[in-house]
Amino acid sequence: MKVFLAGHKGLVGSAIFRKLIEKKYKNIITIDKKKLNLLNQEHVFKFIKKKKPNVVIIAAAKVGGVYHNNIHGADFIYENLQIQNNLIHASFKNKVKKLIFLGSSCIYPKKSKQPIKEKYLLSGKLEETNEPYAIAKIAGIKMCQAYNKQYNTNYISLMPTNAYGPNDNYHTLNSHFFPALIKKAHECKIKNKKFFNVWGSGNPLRELIFVDDIADACVYFMKKKTKETLINIGTGKDMRIKDYVNFLIKKLKLKVKVKYDRKKPDGVYRKVLDVKLAKKYGWRAKYSLNEGFDITYRDFLKKNK
Repeated sequence: MKVFLAGHKGLVGSAIFRKLIEKKYKNIITIDKKKLNLLNQEHVFKFIKKKKPNVVIIAAAKVGGVYHNNIHGADFIYENLQIQNNLIHASFKNKVKKLIFLGSSCIYPKKSKQPIKEKYLLSGKLEETNEPYAIAKIAGIKMCQAYNKQYNTNYISLMPTNAYGPNDNYHTLNSHFFPALIKKAHECKIKNKKFFNVWGSGNPLRELIFVDDIADACVYFMKKKTKETLINIGTGKDMRIKDYVNFLIKKLKLKVKVKYDRKKPDGVYRKVLDVKLAKKYGWRAKYSLNEGFDITYRDFLKKNK
């Protein structure tokens, strides 16, 4: 089986690559984005035609946190639409047997009932702070479903909750909330800071999933036949952001006061996925927050010596 993994150097993509190696897949196709511009339809088509993969996994995307989404919305919607359109259509034209499109839990309405079921997609208004990214991902889901309906393809969309893990982006402004908190906590530790500054009120509830669990889900559903084409991937458990802050204070043994910047937006108040469908097909997350953090922090320290 030939597997083309688009986005193999990112947080999720690198974890999928490790998982494919672990599972003894020998014919894994990857390419650096400097050698293949996924925004270029002609180049993507030629590449897929030449390599002839049986499976395509779309882990390539332009991603970032609330701040970055707010400032660079045009880039988020344009680049993500281009990448996924090119890869999905090239896969169809070249008779790829299975395609996995990776999205994000931000596709669901701002005021979704909790926990969020797959059927809640397009049932209400999106969160404004990451709307361009969410709209692009929704278009990818609908494109996969439309190709399945019209052309009888086998394309599925997996929707992970907030991911963290090795190879993450820890920038305090353009990363997701947990890696940004890890970096801030680490700086408090090494610089003996008295204050731990946190974006927003700390009250919103967030679900986290260790990236190796997402990778495991991708490889699992790559081989699994499913009736449904949209499946949530998460732990089904959430905590307040201030609880994650307290977790990091305890793990790093910090002696700090926490300052919450309430002028910054909180985003959606609560977001936890209903993962009953994934469990019905026999998949569930394995890593605890404690286990996932320990692996992640070791990786962070290696890259921040």
